[in-house]
Amino acid sequence: MPDVFTQLIPDAHAFLAGLAQNNSREWFNDHRAQYETQLKSPARLLLDEVAQAVSKRSGATVATKLFRPQRDVRFSKDKTPYNTHLHMMWTVNGAGCALFLGIAPDYCTVGGGIMGFSPQQTARWRTALDGAWGDEVSALLGVLALGGFAAKEPELKRVPAPYGKAHPHGPQLRRKSLTLWHEMTAQEQAAPMAALMSAHLTLSPLFAMLEDALTE
Repeated sequence: MPDVFTQLIPDAHAFLAGLAQNNSREWFNDHRAQYETQLKSPARLLLDEVAQAVSKRSGATVATKLFRPQRDVRFSKDKTPYNTHLHMMWTVNGAGCALFLGIAPDYCTVGGGIMGFSPQQTARWRTALDGAWGDEVSALLGVLALGGFAAKEPELKRVPAPYGKAHPHGPQLRRKSLTLWHEMTAQEQAAPMAALMSAHLTLSPLFAMLEDALTE
């Protein structure tokens, strides 16, 4: 069955490329109808469709978010008013694990994980890695990498105290978040609903592991 969202990504690429070249309120206002019709409306529909499908599959309540186009420029030297990307998020469990879709002129990615651990989650993450979860986490990330989902680099340059720099899971202890990303193929971009559901199926073991490790 054809994917009803087949035009979302090419339309978003075209609009965002134009915005990148003309990042001003005047240009955006002149093209607001295009944004509403070709990006915002189908993105909201995609959010709803994926949320319903994931909820039906997992039995969990799924929260959705369409990130706003306006940038917060209050503390930034870059005063351009708009983001040149379209980002969507589906939060799928109590640990805050989420499924992501990101579209920009130069990328189109699907991913999942936790964007930022809370202080409590950071402590639990490190305890888990230093204990029974360490080998399982490393093995799972290796399997997912072979499946095309690569983890972002750890945020910390050094292994945090009290763990030694030679700790067998040092790279994972240096994390303050855990997200994995996959660059979508042309075939996947033509069927984003199917690509997202496939990503959810692939990443479900990661979501379950994080929920078990990071929640009481």
